[in-house]
Amino acid sequence: MTGGHDRLARHIVDLPKSGIREFFDIVSTRRGVISMAVGEPDFDTPWHIREAAIHSLEQGCSHYTGNAGLIELRRAIADYVRARFGAAYDPAHEVLVTVGASEGLDNTLRALLNPGDEVLYHEPCFVSYGPEIAMAHGVPVAVETHVEDNFRLSVEALEAKVTPRTKALLVNFPNNPTGAVLEEADVRAIADFVLRHDLILISDEIYAELTWDGRRHVSFASVPALRDRLVLLHGYSKAWAMTGFRMAYVCAPAWIMETILKIHQYGIMCASTASQYAALEAMRQPEEDMAPMLRAYEMRRNFLRTSFAECGIPMHNPAGAFYAFPQIARFGLSSREFAVRLLEAENVAVVPGTAFGPCGEGFVRCSYATAMEQIKEAVTRIARFVRTL
Repeated sequence: MTGGHDRLARHIVDLPKSGIREFFDIVSTRRGVISMAVGEPDFDTPWHIREAAIHSLEQGCSHYTGNAGLIELRRAIADYVRARFGAAYDPAHEVLVTVGASEGLDNTLRALLNPGDEVLYHEPCFVSYGPEIAMAHGVPVAVETHVEDNFRLSVEALEAKVTPRTKALLVNFPNNPTGAVLEEADVRAIADFVLRHDLILISDEIYAELTWDGRRHVSFASVPALRDRLVLLHGYSKAWAMTGFRMAYVCAPAWIMETILKIHQYGIMCASTASQYAALEAMRQPEEDMAPMLRAYEMRRNFLRTSFAECGIPMHNPAGAFYAFPQIARFGLSSREFAVRLLEAENVAVVPGTAFGPCGEGFVRCSYATAMEQIKEAVTRIARFVRTL
């Protein structure tokens, strides 16, 4: 058989490649790079969680679990969501353990969308949102957020983009890449918008525990009126430093979950059994596990904010997640030019803001899920670099 795009799925062929991956192809050609580009905790998973996975294997727990996941894990998730987010879900019918939040989002979009259905989502955003909507045969509709508003999502911006074809709104706060969070008033206003236009709300709250300056994340799950039209995505990768375990979960009303589960059954069967036992252990003392990591992230955020100000690099105050999104437009370079030249001149990797949508132009993303020693050296090199501009 001869190759050719005419033999491939057109809606996939036409998707652009990930802007992050394109940049990492450049990074991979160099040695000794200090990376502030990876959104992965530099901490190891707490030992008692790793030990639970090891113990499960030693006990022969290497078989399939039920499709939705271990029932004891789903009960623990329901308890955690009730305590942390203020929402009650039935672990038997409204909680699904997934292979990362990405699988949960993909399954949710495929469960909800018919060809031509529009999904509103805000930019700058995680790189997969627009493509995942398109892969589910939906129409991605980007809603811009701006540094002047600390990248918070406004109802006015949403109203300008909603149409009779809009079926869902996808949000991510605390936000990757900007570190933006929503105030309670924002959450209530967006909830009213969703109800007024009869939409489904998909809320990716993977960074929910990572908020700074004494803030506490306000979940959309805490709004009772959204109960029957909300899909909540959350997981273990960020706050528990468990990226390689690929453990996350979806909470949704039973009428939506039934269809999400069908897709999971046919595509995945079930999440890794050993990872599920690790996740169950992670639920036993979450605050104790997270506390030292959260303190370190906030200290790094404070250091970056002060250091960038001293370098003359404007940066809004990221109130959550572990990303800074400094403005570099004043140096007369595009985001990609700045990132490439910084890499070439100083061997420091940051991600061009345009990887997260066109309105990310003029910014770069710097992850502070990186050891403080590395961050300090990176900032020294960045300061040296911008002096040459």
